[in-house]
Amino acid sequence: MLQKMAPGIFVLLWSTGFIGAKFGLPFAEPLTLLTIRMALNLVVFAAFACLVGSKTVRPRQAGHAMVVGALIHAVYLGGVFWAISRGMPAGLAALVVGLQPLVTAILSIFWFRQYLLPVQWGGMLLGFGGVFLVLSGRFDWSMLSGELFWPVAVCVSSLFAITIGAMYQKRFCGNVDLVWGAFWQYFAALVVLAPIAYTTESMHVNWTPTFIATMGWLVLVLSFAAILLLMYLVRHGDASKVASLFYLVPPLAALEAFVLFDERFGLIGAAGFAVTAVGVYLVMRPPRRRVVVVGGAD
Repeated sequence: MLQKMAPGIFVLLWSTGFIGAKFGLPFAEPLTLLTIRMALNLVVFAAFACLVGSKTVRPRQAGHAMVVGALIHAVYLGGVFWAISRGMPAGLAALVVGLQPLVTAILSIFWFRQYLLPVQWGGMLLGFGGVFLVLSGRFDWSMLSGELFWPVAVCVSSLFAITIGAMYQKRFCGNVDLVWGAFWQYFAALVVLAPIAYTTESMHVNWTPTFIATMGWLVLVLSFAAILLLMYLVRHGDASKVASLFYLVPPLAALEAFVLFDERFGLIGAAGFAVTAVGVYLVMRPPRRRVVVVGGAD
């Protein structure tokens, strides 16, 4: 039951990260916000691990988990938040990161010897095309200029960070306890983010009720529930198929922004959402098995 429901629940929860960022960033600088989030994550996961009696991990396993945490929670999240704070349109950032399923599918050929069927490659391309349709009307392409070179470069680095991080997770963390594994991931992210935030930002936080509620959502719903679901999916699924779920995140986030912030989401956006859904379905559906009749009727 969980394996069937997990993809849909994960996409819904993960998509709210963009909304959480929109609520939280007015009250704290990006890396400061992420540093606080990672510190709170450590408290939550340590308490939960003790509560449920999770099996501790060996130093080697903790090391693998820390590599994943540095890539996904520090480089990916930190890079995307920093790029947006430096003027990169959020839609363009989502579009760049939306290349993850295609990059994952290509790298999986060399790392895991996982090959997609032609119909699945078609689904990958459809998914990206749908994301492009959803986001195409949400930012002004004329904003692109030489000033955005570094934000775009950092965002591309974030794309490869989350792609390689998820693949590394599948390759080296298959036997690592999910709870303690997540704890060490967030520990590594905190070690990376905190010094950078301290040296480059004021670290001033406006502790309003909105910021506190947003931080609670980011920690308990995204960093706890969604990340555990992602690690579960990576452990039990094909890397390319799991990555294709990320195609659904930008369209769903755009729809949520339309409901909460009255951001435009017209017919083109709706069409893009439908195209994306079809693309993900083509990638995720089980391949048809050929039925071979032995013997047959005389």
